[in-house]
Amino acid sequence: MKKFSLHIKIVAAFLVIAAVGWLLFGSYVELGKPGIKFAQDVTAVGRQKTLEINFSDSQSGLSHLKVEIVQDNKDRVLADRIIPSKGKKQDILSITVNTADLKLHDGPATIKVSATDYSLFRNQNILFQSIRIDTIPPQINLLKTVNYINQGGTGYIAYQSPEKITDTGVYVNDYFVPGYSTLIDNKVSYVICFAVPMDADKTKTKIIIFARDDAGNVTNLSFPYVIKTKKFRRDKMNLSESFLQQKMPEFQAMIPSLQGKTSLEVFTHINSQTRNENFLTIQNICKKSTPKALWEGTFLRMGNAATMALYGDNRYYVYDRKTVATSVHNGIDLASNAQAPIEASNSGIVVFTGALGIYGNTVIIDHGLGLFSLYAHLSVINTSPGKNVMKGEKIGNSGMSGLAGGDHLHFSILAGGQFVNPTEWWDPHWIKNNIIR
Repeated sequence: MKKFSLHIKIVAAFLVIAAVGWLLFGSYVELGKPGIKFAQDVTAVGRQKTLEINFSDSQSGLSHLKVEIVQDNKDRVLADRIIPSKGKKQDILSITVNTADLKLHDGPATIKVSATDYSLFRNQNILFQSIRIDTIPPQINLLKTVNYINQGGTGYIAYQSPEKITDTGVYVNDYFVPGYSTLIDNKVSYVICFAVPMDADKTKTKIIIFARDDAGNVTNLSFPYVIKTKKFRRDKMNLSESFLQQKMPEFQAMIPSLQGKTSLEVFTHINSQTRNENFLTIQNICKKSTPKALWEGTFLRMGNAATMALYGDNRYYVYDRKTVATSVHNGIDLASNAQAPIEASNSGIVVFTGALGIYGNTVIIDHGLGLFSLYAHLSVINTSPGKNVMKGEKIGNSGMSGLAGGDHLHFSILAGGQFVNPTEWWDPHWIKNNIIR
C-alpha cells in the first residue's frame, strides 16, 4: 500500500512538473506585451489616408487587434481583428481612413491601437497616436504668375505654401518631374526644373503642378504659361563608306549580336535601339539630384569653339542616295582644336564618367534641383564620380569616341531627366528673367 501511495505521489509530481514546464516553456505565462508600430510617420490625416500598422508577439502570439480613432470623446472603430488560433507571431493591418464617412472634422484627434496576446494573462499593449485632421488641400502661391517658355527649352516653377508639402512636382502631359524644397528670401519654397517638349503648344501640352501635404491632401494647379515657338533645322547627314568602316567595328565589338551584320545594319541598330538604351541609362543616372542649387550664374560655353550642330536638329541619314535613318540631336556640337580642354560648365558633383554607347567617353555633372550637364565624345576623362567640381574646372579633352565622325564636344543640358536647349543656360538675360533663387 505504501508502495502504491509512493507511485501516486511520483506521478502527481511528474504531472505538476510537466504542467509548470508547459506553462513556462509553452509561452503561456509570458509577461511581455505585443509590439505595435506604424509603418509610416502619422501626424495628420486628410480626406482619405491609408495607414499601415505592424503587430508582433514572438512568444504566445497575437490574439486580438483593434484600431480606433477618437475625436470629441467619440470612438470610431477602424479595424477589429480576432485571431482564432495561437501561433500568429506577426500581422499587418492596412486601413483606409475616410474622414467624411467617419464624420470627422478638422482639428485634433487620437488613433488608439491595441494588441492582445495568447498568454495566460492576456497581455495587452495600447498605443495612442495624436493626429491632426486636415481636409483642406494645400495652397500653391506661385512666385511668378506669367511664364514665358520656349519649345525645347527649360521650364522653371517656384512657389510657396503655408502648409508643409511632402511631395511635389509637375506633370508635363503624362511625364512627372519631381520638385525640391529650398529657401527663397529665407522662406521655405518649392522649385521644379522641367523640359518643355519641342512640339509643345497650348492645345496639346498640359503642364500641371502637383502638391501633396503631410495629411495626404492633393492640389493640382494648371501652370500659367506663354509658349514661344521655335523652328528646328532639318539636317542632312551623308553616311560615307569610310565612316561606316571606321566606326561600326567598334560597336560590333561591344554588342555581340551585331557580329556578321553589314556596316549599314549595324548603324541602323545603334542609331535606334542603342540610342534609346543610352537615353534610358542617362535618365536613370539623372533620377537622383542634389536637393539644392550647386550652380551659380550662367553656364560656360566651350571657349573658342565653332558650333557644328544645334539642339533639336532633325537629322536624316543618307546612304547611297537613300534615307536610311533619322534622329533628333539632343545637344550642341562644338569644335575647336583636336583634344581641346573641356571644362565643367558650372559647379556641381560628377555622377558619371566612362563609356556610354553612342556618346563615347562621357562625363555627367549634377548641378542640383534636377539640372545636369553632359559632355560626350571625349578622348580623355580627368575627373571621377563623386567629385565636387568648380565652374571652369578641367574635366577632360575633346575627341571622337562613340558615334562621332570628327573631334568635337557634344554638350547637353538635362532638366528633370529630359534634354533641353543648352543655349538658354548660356544666356544671362534668360537666367535673370526666369530663374528665381
